[in-house]
Amino acid sequence: MAEQRNIGLTEIKRVEQYKDRWTSFGANTGIIEISEKLTPAQLRKFEIFQEYDDQFLERISPDISIARWKKTTMLFEEGSYIDIAFFLVNGSVDVYLEKQRAHSSGPIFDSSRTVLSLGTEPLQKGQARGADRTVFQMKSEQEERRGREKGSKEITFLSVMDFDIPSGGVIRLGPGEIFGEIGALSGWPQSVTAKTVSQCDLVQIRVPALRLMRRKSNALKSRIDKVYKERSLLAQLKATPLFRGVSEEFVKALCQKVELVSCDPDEVITKEGEYPDAFYIVRSGFVKLSQRLGEGQVVVSYLSKGSTLGETELLIDGTKGWLYTASSKEYTELVKISREDYQQIVASYPMIEKSLWSSVVARLKEAGYNKRNIGQSEFIDTALNAGLVEGNSILVIDLNVCTRCDDCVRGCADTHGGIPRFVREGDKYENFIITRACIHCQDPVCLVGCPTGAIRRAAVGDVVEIVDSLCIGCQTCAKNCPYDAIVMHPTKELWPDNMIPEGLRGKERMLATKCDLCYSSTAGPACVSSCPHHCAFRVSNIGEFQQLLAKG
Repeated sequence: MAEQRNIGLTEIKRVEQYKDRWTSFGANTGIIEISEKLTPAQLRKFEIFQEYDDQFLERISPDISIARWKKTTMLFEEGSYIDIAFFLVNGSVDVYLEKQRAHSSGPIFDSSRTVLSLGTEPLQKGQARGADRTVFQMKSEQEERRGREKGSKEITFLSVMDFDIPSGGVIRLGPGEIFGEIGALSGWPQSVTAKTVSQCDLVQIRVPALRLMRRKSNALKSRIDKVYKERSLLAQLKATPLFRGVSEEFVKALCQKVELVSCDPDEVITKEGEYPDAFYIVRSGFVKLSQRLGEGQVVVSYLSKGSTLGETELLIDGTKGWLYTASSKEYTELVKISREDYQQIVASYPMIEKSLWSSVVARLKEAGYNKRNIGQSEFIDTALNAGLVEGNSILVIDLNVCTRCDDCVRGCADTHGGIPRFVREGDKYENFIITRACIHCQDPVCLVGCPTGAIRRAAVGDVVEIVDSLCIGCQTCAKNCPYDAIVMHPTKELWPDNMIPEGLRGKERMLATKCDLCYSSTAGPACVSSCPHHCAFRVSNIGEFQQLLAKG
């Protein structure tokens, strides 16, 4: 009975979220009408839902709506984060480029971008852990981006093309087309702008439902994978350094052979000792690598977007099993290349094999070091759990020096109209606390689904901000944030009688607040500058945090 009651409460909450999300657009969004929660019979009228049973359709219905949009309405723009896939029922939609060429990031498939490598310089005199300790440095995409962005206030989007469109080109979509699903499923910002050409009826499917649908239906998975291969994969593989110099015909043929793999959190991808049958490239998410040690497992490394898995096992003769157990840390998307196709690649293109050998050497050194130094293994596990691998600016406080005076919190509040943007709480690691202040993620899921666009990139480096005047207090961003870094504050105000959406009228106004790195202040983050004991630090990657730990 208790379980059924919990399911009922969850269903109510999802319906409330559904209503809030789709009425919060206001009066001038271009939506002519939008459906209430649909029954299984109503959903089955659409071809995309016809193979599912009533029980399954009832389960996903709170995350699905049918909307009628006006002619020449913008559905989404380049750089926007949405958690919706659109299925076009009637009408036509144009997708095109406006600014992506000017802001595009580097290729996502690059095995050198996320390899942890051992530094060779010893620590300086006085560092507490001994002069023979080596320091790990992260060769990550965030550092590459930071170097490119230095001195620039332009945003570098982390997305790659969802559509292979030439500059100035337009693709017109008609009934039966799916779009928006690649960015929605991977957490990337949309890389094109979509605009209705005529009045359109669109089935709008949020990511939770889309994931379940794809899991249950091989036909839908094949359909989505086919779209991705046609629109995006060829351009992505051609752009990566790993395939530089490879003929386009070869890459085209490879695109048709690869398998696209989607993993749930904690799903095992490879198991140590089992036969290595494939080579993987990470499209999005994080993968934890662990090895057996005694009766347990130790974490030896992790992979993020652009990393590769399997080169060690497939390149070294005599390796009969996977060296690592690889598991998905969150929702992860992978490109899987069969062992046979991989062997054909390295046989045909020796420069690819040479590139992968560098990755093999770095990973073996790293794994060996971490197995000998259990503290390093524990640190990587903490970094994955606390979001250090995802963040661009993490606030840490040295508890050996901190007097708990709370000047950091007061300084934050004074800078933001009396409302602090963080609390001095969080996970403890050695003598540091990793606070629950926004870490300004590389791929911020908090941006997904905001009905008013209140939470957004500030167009200043990696800063994510919330515009108070646009926030309606729906809590979508706070619920999406996996690190509890967004706090809801009461404003002691009521929404006016002419408020849109109508459901807010007369209710107390809540405001979502989070760290914005005090980007408009020349003094920098107030949490750091206000600390009288100099024990608050902002670190931009796990390498910097390790250096703080090494200094004791």
